[in-house]
Amino acid sequence: MLNWLDSLDDTLKNSGQADKGADHTHWRSLSLYLLYRITLSLTLMFFFYSGSGPTFLGSVVPELFAITGTLYTALTFVSVLFFLWRSPNPVQQTYLALFVDISAILLLTHASGGVQTGMGMLIAVSIIAGALIIDGRAALLFAALAALAVITDQIYISLSKTTILPRFIQAGFLGAVFFATALLTLVLSGRVRASEKLAQDRANELNHLAKINAYVIQHMRTGVLVVDASGTIVMMNDPAWHLLGMPATTGNQLIKASPELANMLKKHDSSAKRRYYNFRSQRQGPELRAHFNPLGGKEKGDMLIFLEDTSQITREAQQMKLASLGRLTASIAHEIRNPLGAISHASQLFHESPDLDPADQRLTEIIKTNTERVNQVIENVLQLSRRDPGKPHNLQLKPWLERLIIELIKHHGFESHQLFLQIEPTNTEIIADPEQLRQIVANLCNNAREHGPKDTLKVHIIGGITQEFNHPVVDIIDNGPGIEPKVAKQIFEPFFTTRNTGTGLGLYIAKELSETNHIRLEYIPGPTGGSCFRLHFDLWQHGDRPT
Repeated sequence: MLNWLDSLDDTLKNSGQADKGADHTHWRSLSLYLLYRITLSLTLMFFFYSGSGPTFLGSVVPELFAITGTLYTALTFVSVLFFLWRSPNPVQQTYLALFVDISAILLLTHASGGVQTGMGMLIAVSIIAGALIIDGRAALLFAALAALAVITDQIYISLSKTTILPRFIQAGFLGAVFFATALLTLVLSGRVRASEKLAQDRANELNHLAKINAYVIQHMRTGVLVVDASGTIVMMNDPAWHLLGMPATTGNQLIKASPELANMLKKHDSSAKRRYYNFRSQRQGPELRAHFNPLGGKEKGDMLIFLEDTSQITREAQQMKLASLGRLTASIAHEIRNPLGAISHASQLFHESPDLDPADQRLTEIIKTNTERVNQVIENVLQLSRRDPGKPHNLQLKPWLERLIIELIKHHGFESHQLFLQIEPTNTEIIADPEQLRQIVANLCNNAREHGPKDTLKVHIIGGITQEFNHPVVDIIDNGPGIEPKVAKQIFEPFFTTRNTGTGLGLYIAKELSETNHIRLEYIPGPTGGSCFRLHFDLWQHGDRPT
């Protein structure tokens, strides 16, 4: 029902647009018709009063010619006022104008000597002009009135015994000319109107398609830019604007919006097979992939650029992999855990044997360590497969972190002198799911403990709102060896680890939980070593806040 109403509304709108287009055409034709009438009336009056025109003008009844010409000129200027007022409508004004023209020109023709002067053809011009505006039946009606008026004038001449001779044959031919011109004009004007309607329909279709294309481009996930030969941004959709870090909009140089992309475009060879390049528009921004497609041939130089967030593609692939792995793990977890528990229990009993030499005790420790590692991998994968969306709440950042530090000291093997907290301002609030945020921060702190120095480990948790950011941030900084640049891009991938004893899921889980809570997690290498993991609590500002 709603679709039918929408279709009806679109039909009425298109019909209204068509009516407006036809009305505009009528006013334009009427303006030309009025211009002709003004020119005709002024020309006839000038020739008559100056005596420089044809000698037959007003030669039989000059008084009638003078009075009729003056009234005709006055009525013509009155019709101009109606035209300017746009009232009545153009068709009604055309009816009045035709009636005045037929009457006035017939009287002027009679005063000048009759149809043999040829002035009756001026009525045909008026009929042609009127037929372009009014419908066919009305045009034929005025042609019939003009023909009857000319024949009636000849009858009057024959009965009044004036010096003018009646010309019934010429009057008959003139009437036929009126009908012929009216019919020909109607046929031609009908074709013109049909062509105009077709052109208007095509224009409406193109306009509708243009609106659809603009809507699709603005709401597609891929960023789209069009850059001309001079490097000026001709068009940029919203996703491209966000991916490039919200730079200056259309009309500015690409090099100002994204120097990296402008440099790649400059080096791009359109004849090469390679059509895409990976880059980062911002230092800590997502990795982007740019596709270059020339527009309009090489001579024009316009370039269509598609931008894709490769991290989103990678993340979707990883989620599919983990979903499959989670289903597989869930189905075989029971079968794995039973023998795994038996192995662990047997190794523990074997380890407690008093006759065991040190080498065998070391082997039992290896068995125990690896069984615990396999069990932890199973737990982590199961946790990912059944992850909840979370229930975000408003949290006072400093008191919440103070409680978390106490928990880390009690249950995660930290010493009190290893953890430091600094929050400015102290009343900073964040929005997150408390349990999932606890797991995020705990994973990052545990990662620092596992990779940092055992005796001199220091983990600084620094947060709040600074001049650099207008949203809350939390930095977790350690004094460890840091992460090598060549592997920094892989640290958030599942099962990636640089240690033989790691599962490779800690940072990935932290990243996934951060995205669930609309928190942006990024890695920042320390200037003198160490690592910094920064949590940005900024995305809630761009969406609906939880109640």
